[in-house]
Amino acid sequence: MKLTRAQYDEIAQFLGHVQPTRQSLRKLKEKFPSQSQSTLLSIFSQEYQKQIKRTHAKHHTAEAIETYYQRYLNGVMKNAAAPVLLELANEVDFAPSLMARIVLERFLQEKEQAIPSKTLINSMLRDPSQIPDGVLANQVYQCTVNDCCYGPLVDCIKHAIGHEHEVLLREMLLEKNLSFIAEDQLRAKGYDKTPDFILEVPVAVEGHVIHWIESKASFGDESSHQAYLQDQFWSYWNRFGPGLVIYWYGFIEELDCHRERGILLKDCFPTDIVTLRHSMAQR
Repeated sequence: MKLTRAQYDEIAQFLGHVQPTRQSLRKLKEKFPSQSQSTLLSIFSQEYQKQIKRTHAKHHTAEAIETYYQRYLNGVMKNAAAPVLLELANEVDFAPSLMARIVLERFLQEKEQAIPSKTLINSMLRDPSQIPDGVLANQVYQCTVNDCCYGPLVDCIKHAIGHEHEVLLREMLLEKNLSFIAEDQLRAKGYDKTPDFILEVPVAVEGHVIHWIESKASFGDESSHQAYLQDQFWSYWNRFGPGLVIYWYGFIEELDCHRERGILLKDCFPTDIVTLRHSMAQR
């Protein structure tokens, strides 16, 4: 679903005044009933991540970390069954999974008298039963399952959704009898930055020649699209020629401004593909 910049700004402005909870997501759907739920969920997640990035530093000062850790210890001493970490994260407007990471890292640092490795921290966040303290393990678990935008559970869901849409795109290409080379095949040949699919025979979409297609299971907003242009799309264009990006959950329509230079944006698989065979048959 494509949105105008004004429509997107209205949604983003609304999200700036609510906390990133499932209740807020329901309010968002009620406020904008004409927008698809998947589009709203993607924007909800992206806007929250921007907010967390803006405030990330203040939550990681030595003073803040010690304050959070002591508040956690005091809270569980009073009531170990209460969602102390989750409530603390909501109170200071920080992602529950990231709050859990801060306190877990501080706990392990005190226990082992050394800074724990990121590998160990990540492993314990994925499987809290590895945490050598039952109370903290339960607190971390509560944060993980109640975080709708961050954490190992969300990462798994995002990975699965991304893979699902790549599979869907593959099936659509096969259905159209379009020959392609997939990303894993390109990586095996030594390419580092590659689109999801390179068409062995270029096609035309809306009058533009397409050599490759990239699948994005997200909404294309200004910041994410500019980052993708810099890190991925222009590299693909430079190496493989013009291509198509599918933002399955929509995008800001004003961002589709590079068609003449060779990058098209769509929010679905194109229905008007013209193949070389088709164009030759018409002559």
